[in-house]
Amino acid sequence: MQDLPEFVDGLIDRASNRLIWSLAPKTRRVATAAPLVSFTFDDVPDSAWRNGAAILEKYGARGTFYISGSLEGRIEPRRQLITREGCLGLFERGHEIGCHTFGHGKIRNYGGPALAADLDRSAQYLREIGITAHPNNFAYPYNAAWPLARRELSNRFHTCRGAGAAINRGAVDPMMLKAVEIRQPEHEARDLTHWIDDVAKNPGWLIFFTHDVKKDPTDYGVTPDTFEHLVRHCLDRGCRIATVEDAVHSLGWKDDAE
Repeated sequence: MQDLPEFVDGLIDRASNRLIWSLAPKTRRVATAAPLVSFTFDDVPDSAWRNGAAILEKYGARGTFYISGSLEGRIEPRRQLITREGCLGLFERGHEIGCHTFGHGKIRNYGGPALAADLDRSAQYLREIGITAHPNNFAYPYNAAWPLARRELSNRFHTCRGAGAAINRGAVDPMMLKAVEIRQPEHEARDLTHWIDDVAKNPGWLIFFTHDVKKDPTDYGVTPDTFEHLVRHCLDRGCRIATVEDAVHSLGWKDDAE
């Protein structure tokens, strides 16, 4: 697809996200007495698995890491992406490995056959590096959904995660779970405890997502101190920290496709 002006591209993304939320043919209920919180990571810079995963493990918790195979080991300004050894290490330490496509492109730019081929390639990549559990959960690259991809995704995954800055409660669309981003500026990231207080008071499923976790984070990341501050606050408020797949099982959602 030809590159679009940035503002047009953003408008299409927002419209697509609203459309997939509003036209969901099937919903599932988030019915839980215990507040659930999931910490998820997109792209997975090396600092996310070195620091983010270690902080979760310190408190006996695990996270969900959405992997895009084409980013393996890539060096970018201010961050380096996870290697296959790092990905396998996360899996062996009990973290969930999810799918973020192989090519890390916006879903609407693939087309049906191209999307299927990309997802097949992603699954093959994970198998080749030693991930023996099928990736059951997906995160939209750039948090940009595409209604026409719904059938392909629902046939492959239990859930798909976007953004949306909301707690998942009541009837939700499993193909467009909402999530809250942890990112700079630092004072705003620390103040995200109010989301934890909210889900603790009125139980549902709160999903956080971020990218790098390091002392000098990018605009899309967070410091280890603030990340640990949020993890610790979850436990102080009586929340259960669960991977996305663990939460799916806890909620009693079945594996059937739409």
